Amino acid sequence: MDIMSILQLLGGVGLFLYGMSLMGSSLEKLAGSGLERILEKLTTGKNKATGYIKGWGLGAGVAAIFQSSAATTIMLIGFVNAGIMKVAQAMPVIMGANVGSTATAQILRLGDLGSDNIFVQLIKPTSFAPILVGIGAFIFLFSKKKQAKNVSGILVGLGVLFYGMTTMESVFAPLRDSAAFQKAFVSFNNPLIGILVGLIITAIIQSSNASIGILQALSATGSVTYISAFPIIIGVNLGKCMTTILGGIGGNKKSKRLVLGYILFNLFGAIMFCVIIYSIYYSVGIGFFGNTINRSGIANIHFLFNFLTSIFLLPFSQKLSNLTAKIIGEEDVSKSDKELATLDEMLLNTPTIALEQCKNIISSMADAIYENYHLSTGLIYNYDPDKFVALEENESFIDRCESALSSYIVKINSKRLSKDDRLVVAEILNSLSDFERMGDHCMNIYFVAQDKNEQNIHFSPAGHFEVDTIINAVDNIMKTTFESFKNDNSSTALRIEPMAEAIDRLKEIIKAHHVERLQTGDCGIAGGISLVDLVTSFERIASHCANISLHIVKRVDNNKGFDEMHGHTNDSHSEEYKALYHYYETLYVTPVINEKQALQTDNLKSEEKKPDSKKSDDKKPDNKKSDDKKPDNKKSDDKKPDNKKSGDKKQIDKKIKDKKTDDKSGKNK
Repeated sequence: MDIMSILQLLGGVGLFLYGMSLMGSSLEKLAGSGLERILEKLTTGKNKATGYIKGWGLGAGVAAIFQSSAATTIMLIGFVNAGIMKVAQAMPVIMGANVGSTATAQILRLGDLGSDNIFVQLIKPTSFAPILVGIGAFIFLFSKKKQAKNVSGILVGLGVLFYGMTTMESVFAPLRDSAAFQKAFVSFNNPLIGILVGLIITAIIQSSNASIGILQALSATGSVTYISAFPIIIGVNLGKCMTTILGGIGGNKKSKRLVLGYILFNLFGAIMFCVIIYSIYYSVGIGFFGNTINRSGIANIHFLFNFLTSIFLLPFSQKLSNLTAKIIGEEDVSKSDKELATLDEMLLNTPTIALEQCKNIISSMADAIYENYHLSTGLIYNYDPDKFVALEENESFIDRCESALSSYIVKINSKRLSKDDRLVVAEILNSLSDFERMGDHCMNIYFVAQDKNEQNIHFSPAGHFEVDTIINAVDNIMKTTFESFKNDNSSTALRIEPMAEAIDRLKEIIKAHHVERLQTGDCGIAGGISLVDLVTSFERIASHCANISLHIVKRVDNNKGFDEMHGHTNDSHSEEYKALYHYYETLYVTPVINEKQALQTDNLKSEEKKPDSKKSDDKKPDNKKSDDKKPDNKKSDDKKPDNKKSGDKKQIDKKIKDKKTDDKSGKNK
């Protein structure tokens, strides 16, 4: 072979690899995220046998579409590394992927068709390759639909793949009559040399399909026999492990266990086939082993190696998983590390799965926030410093998740995303800071509870009732928000904004009542500061819940014209909104107002009883005599009711004036 032949060979290999890649990526886009979702979720059954069979079938189907077992295996490594799948759950999928990857060789065997029938001629690769490329290019150029362009990619990819195959065959054609080449190829009859050659070529090319394709092209020379092709095929199946080994570098122990399982699978198959075949060959002999092999024979051996090995090992998937655990070991990870491990770099090539992991982590953040809310509000009246450890651990987890998700979402956003995925990215980016701030306000509630305990502050009965009411209201809005976010429920999200408005009004009423209690001396300044700090944190949590509801509605309803940064989930003048607001007002605001009115009624009744006590004092003889001796004072005392009325009037005027000032300042705020 001269330099031009070598360059032509490289071009043929390049066309083959490009066509295979284009066809696989176009099929993946055409299927959308369905393949990844199926691969992730539908690998379990009512019993292990059903789960193994389903996983095997899915692996075979996905690998046939991707045209690569290595691509499927690397995807699985990412899922296992991220904790989406267990090692034992992924093992059957890997076995099926090995079988699915043989689909390319089965397609290439069509080149062996030699009939003069026009129909048979048309389905030969050399005939339909230009037809596929022509049709695909026509669709790509004249169609604007995305799905049609994906179909064109499949057609062009398949056509280019066959062009590459034809190019390689044309390069190898002169070797048909080369005695030196035939002599060199005889050396592959040595099993060890043949396995080594297949392994090295595949490790360099990083594609078992390409290696098998080259071998099929070589078979057109008539120099390849069964005995020389068999060890090369075994070596090819061992060499394809190199891609998976590289893909597992940097992963956790679970992903390394899966890589080891993949290696053990192919190693076991190689040993089993070599022992069986060569034991028979060297003992009783195999008659056809010296015959020339064609594309079909190579495709069949390649298929049988992977099919029989997977069928034999499939029932032992769990045992194979356990063996990898004994060799590599298990790893114990904290809650935080376990959650953040799901943000695996390998999932970036499957954005839909990566985004689902992001939402799962935010759901875990929501659980931690809700737990901290209950811990912190419980400490307001029953302070326990030992609870701070759990609070701090949750807050650290929330902060770490927020930081990791922000970086990870940016990486996902740099990928080519579907319309739905872009909406999810926007929802997560906009909601993430709201979740994190809710966690901060929960910690603020704890610190207020701590100060309240250290300063021995006690709320008045009215303040106690009001704090309990707003705690329950915020608990409700948090539960509603988290449920809506986790379930993508926009109808539930519509309830959040009117609830937040009711809580905001409740906050203003509590603050106004607090000012009145300060004026009457029913509440101290220190207790008042704690109360105001608490209700402010409660109101801010409700406000962040309202923000999150806007992003949920924006994505779930897919409303392009909705401005979630400045808009509202529903019209505040609509009957639905008014009804919801009235409901939450009745639930939380009205009880506080009624409680205030009840306290005022009790105070009035207690004041009305004061004249009776005066009469009882008049019955005391000593006091009466002393009073009688002071007629001038008595007269002045008789004038006191007028002064009292005047004083009450001034006090009422002052309260009205203070109330107006508070209302104005509230509006300004």
